Amino acid sequence: MSDALPRSWRLPLTRRLSPRHAAYARILAAHEAAMRADAAGYLDPVSGGFTFTAAALWERGECCDSGCRHCPFEEGPRGPRGLPPGV
Repeated sequence: MSDALPRSWRLPLTRRLSPRHAAYARILAAHEAAMRADAAGYLDPVSGGFTFTAAALWERGECCDSGCRHCPFEEGPRGPRGLPPGV
């Protein structure tokens, strides 16, 4: 499932999950574990809610406009280096 997904799109959009979020590392670890397991998603370590992985969303083939944390179809800064200078 995750093989076709461009590697850079594995990171969430910063407007959906800021690298400054207190649980950022735990959330990314849960996402990556689900991606390695080829699972459709993971339980968010903060809310406990089910969250789709970027690969599962990619498999759908298009954005559903639901504001998914790991949406691979929307453009914008991703990951820790995606923050504008000074933020």
